[in-house]
Amino acid sequence: MPKIAFMGAGSTVFAKNVLGDSLMTPSLQGATIALYDVDPGRLQDSKLMLDNLKGNLEAGAVIEAYCGCDQRQDALRGADYVVNAIQVGGYEPSTVIDFEIPKKYGLRQTIADTLGIGGIFRSLRTIPVVLDFARDMADVCPDAWFLNYVNPMAMITGALLRGSGISAVGLCHSVQVCAPHLLKHLGIEAENLSWEVAGINHQAWLLSVMDGDKDLYPEIKKLAAEKNAAGKHGDMVRFEMMKHFGYYVAESSEHSSEYMPYWIKGNYPELIERFNIPLDEYPRRCVNQIKKWEEQREELVNNKELTHNRTHEYASYIMDAIETDTPYRIHGNVMNTGLITNLPEKAVVEVPCLVDRNGVTPCYVGDLPEQCAAMNRTNINVQLLTIEAALTGKRDYVYQAALMDPHTAAELSIDEIIAMCDDLFKAHGDMLPAMN
Repeated sequence: MPKIAFMGAGSTVFAKNVLGDSLMTPSLQGATIALYDVDPGRLQDSKLMLDNLKGNLEAGAVIEAYCGCDQRQDALRGADYVVNAIQVGGYEPSTVIDFEIPKKYGLRQTIADTLGIGGIFRSLRTIPVVLDFARDMADVCPDAWFLNYVNPMAMITGALLRGSGISAVGLCHSVQVCAPHLLKHLGIEAENLSWEVAGINHQAWLLSVMDGDKDLYPEIKKLAAEKNAAGKHGDMVRFEMMKHFGYYVAESSEHSSEYMPYWIKGNYPELIERFNIPLDEYPRRCVNQIKKWEEQREELVNNKELTHNRTHEYASYIMDAIETDTPYRIHGNVMNTGLITNLPEKAVVEVPCLVDRNGVTPCYVGDLPEQCAAMNRTNINVQLLTIEAALTGKRDYVYQAALMDPHTAAELSIDEIIAMCDDLFKAHGDMLPAMN
């Protein structure tokens, strides 16, 4: 039976989704599940939750808990699959720092977990930990698949693939739900929906969307333009981007608004109002989640009747496909080995992948529409420079990544950007690796 190591198991809700799915999957029901976290309280919560779930689902899994760096290798030892769900630095202090220091310079953000100043510094404190995992894996489970759910997805996955010999794929939610949610939002019904998506994480493009032989894009574009003209709603940025770039992007408007230089502009506050952009959205979500946790905790941890419905998370389907050699299709984040031909080879791209006993095999896409590739490249510039910073320890790469960030560069001068980075280094302190 396989062994699944879940890193960051204190993320109890997400652990329930991924591991609850696994407990419902016949090929995984007898697995050994090793829960790992550095917070003993949250780790114990997840262990209690999974013990209840295991009993109610009548699964034969063995569930173990490991806490702290000195037990990390034991958690990983002999694993076939390693699921990564860590958050280095948490909401406080790190996420607060990522928002509040840029705000002093007049730089506002919405989510700050993928690109921009927040994405850069989130990467710098996360990549060293993930590379530590990889070094341990090389010793105790060198053939395991690393399933990364941690943002910034492209930077974390890229650093892992370039900085280790571990087999890895990055997994995100946005592609799975992109086309169905778009049609639901616009009130379009489709009996035989199919679509193609490719690009980079959080900026993958809906290249086609069909109902059988019918191209739905003309109707989508017409209704989207009417909806934006009619008044505020939650997806105005993506609809406006589709109007000008021709294609809908997979990730939400609140995410997308900070990946480009057009939307969050201090000199044009009316744009934020007009396009309904939720500044400081991620901190707001974090505060709400923290407030709700005690209520959620009682329901998840102490509920002896706890049950589960299988989710759309890819992890259990990937593990099942490898275990049973039953092919399954996903969209994964992988190194661009000629897959998207007008994006850099060092980039991590999000493309269709086939999963079977051979692991995750990405599929060739070819050229993206040139305007879509051009937009992706503006984000890839930041990703590649941040990865260089993390792998080399050179501080200049951090400055250069920030200087190349589309939103940051549109708002601040060179001197302001460098000073802001220095302030962030100082504020994060030991949460960041030493850089020279």
